[in-house]
Amino acid sequence: MGTKPVDAFRVGRQPTYMKLITLNIWGGRIRQPLLDFMEAHQDIDIFCLQEVHRKAFSTICTLDGFEVSLDTFSDIQARLPNHQGFFRPVVNNSYGIGMFVKNSIRIIGEGEVQIHDNPNYPGMGPTHQRNLQWVRFQENNQTYTVANVHGLWNGQGKTDTHERITQSKKIKNFLNTCDGPKILCGDFNLKPDTESVKILEVGMTNLIKTHQVTSTRTSFYDKDEKFADYVFVSPEISINHFEVMKDEVSDHAPLLLDFEKSCDFRN
Repeated sequence: MGTKPVDAFRVGRQPTYMKLITLNIWGGRIRQPLLDFMEAHQDIDIFCLQEVHRKAFSTICTLDGFEVSLDTFSDIQARLPNHQGFFRPVVNNSYGIGMFVKNSIRIIGEGEVQIHDNPNYPGMGPTHQRNLQWVRFQENNQTYTVANVHGLWNGQGKTDTHERITQSKKIKNFLNTCDGPKILCGDFNLKPDTESVKILEVGMTNLIKTHQVTSTRTSFYDKDEKFADYVFVSPEISINHFEVMKDEVSDHAPLLLDFEKSCDFRN
């Protein structure tokens, strides 16, 4: 990794860090281990989750022999009393993506951007519309943006399509409107060598690539393609640690990012 040059302004200052986990929770199929995992990681500042149900009457997914948890969002919130939950639905106001952010973080904005539409969605299955969920917060006079994505699935693998390339361009257009440090993460349903991923890498570092990750899946996933999840960071983000965690609480592995908060040199 090399040694970082000494910054004279940092002498005498202890760096401070933030931690983020992104995880596709697989509809809460591995319910109790998932909830135990969340409760055990109270130190994580930001969770970015995909395939989240909130007060759902039924699931849009096939069960595959597992029971889907229909209110995982509330179950997780109960186990993270020091975090604020944000839910962004994409189907029936009850299924989508969610973030949990520590109460100590000064949030200055939260919202979503539609990145794929399917007006012919039948109401079941994974071909629904897709959105990007974002949270903006301030630390040490820096404005950070964290974006959470669950990229579209078409039932035909994870290669480029016109819709996926358009989706990546919409994500990139949103990021280009954000000043300051940026983190983009989630389950993109993409192979690493696609043009769709290359679009997202412009001006961002792909940590799956730089850390030579060979799989982001767990033993619950028995298909050949082992890539789906990514973390991209802008140059302002100083990485302390990044790893694919070994916890098996889904068919996706949790990705952990530990990064240094920017110092305020004006004082």
